[in-house]
Amino acid sequence: MPSLTDGEIRRALKQVEETRKQQNLVDGEGHGTGRLVLVIKPMPTRVTADWMAQQWRDQKRLKKKLGSYPSMGLSQAREIFKRDFADMIQKGRSIKIAGDTRPGTVADLFEAYVASLKADGKPSWKEAEKGLNKIADSLGRNRPARDVEPDEIRDIIRPIYQRGKRSMADHVRSYIRSAYSWGLKSEHDYRSTSVRRFRLIYNPAAGIPTEPKKVGTRWLDEEEFIRLYRWLESPDAPVHPPYTRAVRILMLTGQRVEEIARLHVDQWDAAERIIDWSKTKNGKPHAIPVPKIAAELIGSIKPNDFGWFFPSATDPSKPVSHGTLYSFMWRQRDREVIPVVTNRDLRRTWKTLAGKAGLSKEIRDRLQNHTLQDVSSKSYDRWNYMPEKRAAMARWDNFVREILMKKKRKAALEEAA
Repeated sequence: MPSLTDGEIRRALKQVEETRKQQNLVDGEGHGTGRLVLVIKPMPTRVTADWMAQQWRDQKRLKKKLGSYPSMGLSQAREIFKRDFADMIQKGRSIKIAGDTRPGTVADLFEAYVASLKADGKPSWKEAEKGLNKIADSLGRNRPARDVEPDEIRDIIRPIYQRGKRSMADHVRSYIRSAYSWGLKSEHDYRSTSVRRFRLIYNPAAGIPTEPKKVGTRWLDEEEFIRLYRWLESPDAPVHPPYTRAVRILMLTGQRVEEIARLHVDQWDAAERIIDWSKTKNGKPHAIPVPKIAAELIGSIKPNDFGWFFPSATDPSKPVSHGTLYSFMWRQRDREVIPVVTNRDLRRTWKTLAGKAGLSKEIRDRLQNHTLQDVSSKSYDRWNYMPEKRAAMARWDNFVREILMKKKRKAALEEAA
């Protein structure tokens, strides 16, 4: 059978419009196994023309739509049929599972990776999306992801590093490495949400060294702890109240910043004085009894209409971000009204002072949701070690109240003298 022409298609469209009878136009030789067909149908108000890949398999005729004419022209339909269907038909595989066989682009890879983070409920997806958008512009959005070479990634990271932005440089490396690592694993993953396969051979960022991590050692002693806590109770400058409350809860519980910042009414059990997270940074659910002083503070807070205890000042439908809390603390540090401290230092402070209060390392690790390898820790149970956690938090509560009262008594004595 000769190849189809645009003239034949136009004549067939007119005939179908006049006769109101369907026509199937076949392009070229199919040898009885598969071919490209244009199906022209009369409809009540118009005539439709759809490109179909047609296959005879197991004595049945299978069809799969490629696109519609004229938005998809004859030459484009031929190209797609040859690229995505002809080889499968030759191998006897069903066209029903055929898809776009072109290797995914840089933009495809990055967008699919971000979508997977979002689907998994990872709060980091927004930062990853922002960072990868800029990287895609530099690498070339429409290039096949498999064509990117390690030296290209190095050349993107080096100027950032030379500007003194070492942490940012390492974040860029991490974003690219993680996206490519996901792409390699998703290649044959039936759970993948990506419409493209990337045909990746290796991870071009895998060999780029990681920036050595600076292990933090900063923690607040008792005097600094009291100084910060009292300032947060009565700040000397206008501050969005939820921010100061969030930081106090961080100080009192030792939890991760992101998890406290996103505290929702559904996670708080007032009757049991328990915060229960279904998902956390390390991927494991976590539940802690809070000390009574923290429970009193949480109880004094009215969640907003969206259920957030610590809503953003700019968008109440969202919780405050950990970055905003970091910036808020940084501004007060620059004014020298609070000790030099970061949000992570507060978590380390809790670990250190709780040890001073007499809490064992094991119970402190459990309260802070550090990854533990014993059998009971691998299966989530809200009540796991709850009596021990409650006893530990009660001891910590006494310790905090004592040091806060000690400062008050000292101030009263100095004033009396």
